[in-house]
Amino acid sequence: MVLTGKSIKNTLTALVAVIPSLFFANPAADTTLVHAETAVHAEGEAHGHEHAPVDKKSKIKAFIDHHLKDSHDFVFFSDEAEGKHYGFPLPVIILDNGLHVFSSSKFHHGEEIVEADGNYYALHHEKIYKLDSAQAELSLDEHGHPTNPQVLDFSITKNVVAMLFTAALMFFMFVGLAKSYKKGPLPTGMGRALEPLIIFIRDEVAIPNIGEKKYRKYMGYLLTVFFFILILNLIGLTPVGINVTGNIAITLCLALFTFLVTQFSANKDYWKHIFWMPDVPVIMKIILIPIEILGTLTKPFALTIRLYANISAGHIVVMSLLGLIFVFKNWIAGPSFFGLTLFISVIEILVAFLQAFVFTMLSSLFIGMAVQDHHHEEDHDAHTDEEPIII
Repeated sequence: MVLTGKSIKNTLTALVAVIPSLFFANPAADTTLVHAETAVHAEGEAHGHEHAPVDKKSKIKAFIDHHLKDSHDFVFFSDEAEGKHYGFPLPVIILDNGLHVFSSSKFHHGEEIVEADGNYYALHHEKIYKLDSAQAELSLDEHGHPTNPQVLDFSITKNVVAMLFTAALMFFMFVGLAKSYKKGPLPTGMGRALEPLIIFIRDEVAIPNIGEKKYRKYMGYLLTVFFFILILNLIGLTPVGINVTGNIAITLCLALFTFLVTQFSANKDYWKHIFWMPDVPVIMKIILIPIEILGTLTKPFALTIRLYANISAGHIVVMSLLGLIFVFKNWIAGPSFFGLTLFISVIEILVAFLQAFVFTMLSSLFIGMAVQDHHHEEDHDAHTDEEPIII
């Protein structure tokens, strides 16, 4: 396979044109709209209203909330009239007085209670709670939150499937690239599209922030983070309806990896600047210690919130614009909001690349700050040896 500039341009143009329109076929949309009325009724009953009115805006809000969350099964399409869902379940793995493994189909999308080895479990808003018996129901507080104990859930959810798929895809992509280099100095096939990105990360991210002498040690991690986030961001724009990088638990985990790499790679100068900053009065050193320690914790926090907030905001905007088409439901709103959705979706493709780049850039910057060498004494001696300037 040979990729030319013209073929890449045509492929990207087709991708940009097709992806936004596919949002209308998002399988999560049909499923959520089917369950939206049930969810709103449940919330109304929790507040003392047995028959809370369900309007179109409430369904759209439930649709957006569900799209941003993880799920224990895949649903390709649903029959709202009969309440049937067509897809495939995923394995449920919970730890509660032992390991229990069963199919998520037993929950029937949260409508049934599952019995496993004498224990009873219910699915509520994609979280699994333990019940006392098969006839028991979830007890909700005044805010509609379950008071039953929540079990440890290690299930293979949609997000986990997406991450496993991304890991496998990256493995085959880079193994293929490595094999192509054995045949010659230039990559072939998909490697021609990967090589410019790899060189870009090396020359524009790793070397300027970490340095030419030490960057090679961290290139593997930086490339992994960049392509992992990029592929997951692009998957989130497909009709599959997976929102991995919009999950704060995922972004927190990625930020913790950067934090651990930074701390375990740090040299003595890095720790000296945190706990006993040189060339600073003793009183100021004592004051700066807690500030510097707090600064090491705010870095992963910034990585977590930046990626999570930007990706989630993009999904919310696109889903909201689609929902407005069904709210207004006239010949002006349809084309207008569809065109605006198309425009925002194109921006989302750019954001997918941008957020992967920003996360990788900040990670390399934090690593570079931890491994760079400082020469305070040499600099001080050099200044003292200079001849005084007489004016």
